[in-house]
Order: sequence, then C-alpha cells, then structure tokens
Amino acid sequence: MSWEDKIRKVVPYVAGEQPVGKVIKLNTNEFPYPPSPMVATRIYDMAQDEIDASDNMLRKYPNMDADKLVRAISQVYGIDYDKIFVGVGSDDVLAMAFLTYFNSDKPILFPDITYSFYDVWADVYRIPYEQKKLDEDFKIIKEDYLGGNCGGIVIPNPNAPTGVLEEVSFFEDIIKNNPDCIVIIDEAYIDFGGESALPLIDKYDNVVVVQTFSKSRALAGLRIGMAFANPKLIGYLKDVKFSVNSYTMNYPAIELGAVAVLDTEYFEKTVGMLIKTRENTKKELKKLGFKFADSKSNFVFASHESMKAKDIFLKLKERNIYVRHWDKPRIDNYLRISIGTDDEMKELINALKEILN
Repeated sequence: MSWEDKIRKVVPYVAGEQPVGKVIKLNTNEFPYPPSPMVATRIYDMAQDEIDASDNMLRKYPNMDADKLVRAISQVYGIDYDKIFVGVGSDDVLAMAFLTYFNSDKPILFPDITYSFYDVWADVYRIPYEQKKLDEDFKIIKEDYLGGNCGGIVIPNPNAPTGVLEEVSFFEDIIKNNPDCIVIIDEAYIDFGGESALPLIDKYDNVVVVQTFSKSRALAGLRIGMAFANPKLIGYLKDVKFSVNSYTMNYPAIELGAVAVLDTEYFEKTVGMLIKTRENTKKELKKLGFKFADSKSNFVFASHESMKAKDIFLKLKERNIYVRHWDKPRIDNYLRISIGTDDEMKELINALKEILN
C-alpha cells in the first residue's frame, strides 16, 4: 500500500468561469449592482482608522463570534442573537452544517438537479446520500421526503439551477414528517421573489435556514453567509466550527457586512430593479422561442425549441457573453442565464437574435 492509497480523493465542485477583461458575465449569479454605498463609506473610514490608530487592527484576530455582524443581522431580521451563525459565505455555513448535523448511517436526501456542492460535501465527509428526482417540470416531489427515516434533508428554495420556488407550507410538511432529522432550507435566492421559511425556526426544533450576502446584497467577493436555527442547533454548529477554525470571519467582512445589512432601503431598491429586469428578460426570451420554469431567482434556466443549448453557449462566448451550461443528464440542453443590468440583458437578447437567425 502506498501513501496515495491513504489520500482522501473526491471529485471537486466546479464553479462557473471567471473570465477577465471586458465581458458580459451572466454565469455565476452575482448581483449586477454595486453594494450599498455605506460599504464604500465604511471602507474609507476603516482605511483612516488604520492610518490613525496606534493599535493596528489588522494584526489582531477578529472577534470569534463576529459579534458586530451578528448584532446587525439580528436587528434587521428581528431574530435573537443566539439563533444566528455566520461563516465565510453560505458555502462555508452549509459545509459546517453538513459536518455537524449529518452524522448518521442513514442517507441524507436532496434533489438530483440542485446545487452541485451538496454531493461534494457528502463525499468529502463520507455522508451517505440519496438524490431524489425532480418531476418533468423540475419541481420537487414532496412525497419523496416524507418517509421520516433518513439522515437529514437539504433543499434549496428557490432551487438552483432551475429557479423553481415552493411555498413555506411545502417545507413545513417535510419538517413535520421528519422530526428525527435536521432539515436544511438553503435560501440563497429567497430575496428575489419568495417567502422565507425563517418563521419555522421558532416553531420546530429540527430546521435550519441558510442565507447569503453573495446574491441580493452584492457581496460575493466578501464571503458572508448565515444560518438561522434554535439556540441549541446554533450551539452545536459553533462547536464544530470552532473545532476547525475559530477565526473564519475576517475583520473587513465583519465591518462591511454589518453596514451593508443595515441599509435596507438600498437593498429593497436594487432587488426590485433586478426583479423588474428578470421579468422583462423572461418576456424577451419567450419571444425568441425559449422555454423555462417560472424563475423566482436572479437567473433563468432556459432551453430553446430548435437550437442546442451548448451551441448557443459557445456562440455567446464568442461574443464575450458568458452564461452557464452543464453536460449533465436531463439538463444538458439548458442554459442558466444570470440576470444582469438592463443594458447587459439587452445585449444578450440582441446576441441571441443574431445567433438564432
């Protein structure tokens, strides 16, 4: 036996391309507008503080609990401090949640077409899992999750990459029918048209709701995610996190995240702008012969009636327009198109007209 036989080998998550130069980037669901102006103001203030302070703030470890950020989230969301956990993007939060809550010989359950990090984490942590097929309309079949005999459940709402939204009552049925399992609801895109399941954390002791600053708060580059649950579940999550790395949240992220979440007026304005652009884009795509589920996210998951998705993907790329395509069963003829600014979407539509003609 060689040293290589002792290595933990997994197939890693593959992120969307990060092209450089002048491109229209509609492939990784980033927010098309800048963060709150309060973020830029705080960056300037932090720079001045750094220059003026005799005690260099960046040479010290940040607060372990990211206290300032958590208090700001608590204030805006109206949720008790001890029901909130933060991490380096929702990926970090979800990875810690998998490691903490899914510690059973029974398989965890999640959809077959969903966020493609779920099976990666399950493989990394040696968690058994079953992927439940979506129906022909890319909707989750609730009955697949009502058995009550699993190691846990994780479902995004809206789902990605399909954009399909379910009502809170849909998830409440799943939670009620699985009292001995933790149910994670991944709400990375909930701000773009859905109702959050957050009220359920006070009603049930086996539910965790995860959200992110990467989408609707335009801070993907800063890496801030959060989980909401009852204090006992949050306590277990912190125990695992602090056993891996006590200082995952850096000082700038804590400071800038705190001011960003407090600017609710800017948040509501820019999310409203994106929703308006999304609805207009859906109308234009339909005119061009695309079909898709009714997305309530910041992207559209679409296929064309006569042209293959991969061909469209490559021709858009030739024009420096990047969307997302997967060579996977059931979705290989679909494109996930992130919603950009009005001008970016106009350029996309014009390019599609040229390609399809």
